[in-house]
Amino acid sequence: MDLNLKDKVFLVSGGAKGIGAAISSTIAEEGGIPIMIDPSLIEAANLLEAFEKKKVKAYQYPQRLTEPEHAKAAVAFAVEKCGRIDGIVNNAGANDGIGLEKGNPLDFRKSVLGNLGHYYDLVHYALPHLKKSKGSIVNISSKTAVTGQGNTSGYTAAKGAQLSLTREWAVELLPYGIRVNAVIPAEVMTPLYRKWLDSFEDPQAQLQKITSRIPLENRMTSAEEIAHMVVFLLSEKSSHSTGQWIFVDGGYTHLDRAIGNS
Repeated sequence: MDLNLKDKVFLVSGGAKGIGAAISSTIAEEGGIPIMIDPSLIEAANLLEAFEKKKVKAYQYPQRLTEPEHAKAAVAFAVEKCGRIDGIVNNAGANDGIGLEKGNPLDFRKSVLGNLGHYYDLVHYALPHLKKSKGSIVNISSKTAVTGQGNTSGYTAAKGAQLSLTREWAVELLPYGIRVNAVIPAEVMTPLYRKWLDSFEDPQAQLQKITSRIPLENRMTSAEEIAHMVVFLLSEKSSHSTGQWIFVDGGYTHLDRAIGNS
């Protein structure tokens, strides 16, 4: 399926590693121009080299979006390089383990802001350009927003807010024809996930325990499977979908996990 993304420009926060890298690569494969907002120099350089070999345009803006000014500058960079913005993928964030009992109010606030603030900032500053293109916004949330996880209050509060903003923005941006959707992964092998897994005494046994509970095929979701859904939602092929929460998780969130062992 041709998604008609040729020469369209998409900002991808955290776009050089993990799920973000898969999203950037899929945009490029479809002829779009990914702008990776990511301070990861080595990973971004490797992606840019691969894109260059395929004669695909792509850019890196090497900044972590910790302040509103960073998002404003990233938008200005995209417009300077490409003259337009056709979509935003809010993806950057980290499950930082700021819980209720073992956390504290200051760290909780820092966690929520760090995982949520840049979602608002990037869309706010890109909005004039999205109005022109009738662009699309995709927010990457997490199954923890609807299931809970334990010991990660800040992260889950931010992820739940991202889902709420998805529907709020879908309503507010209706007059401009801008669509807003969310993709909700569950168990995806990313560098951060691997780091967490390796913290266990027996990482392989822990992985087996997790995958045994994923109903569809008892396996992790790949970053590419997340990316395919995200890029579809960015494209005009999903032209009448807005305000939706799409779970790409092998049935992990909603299906009875007992079926994984049946």
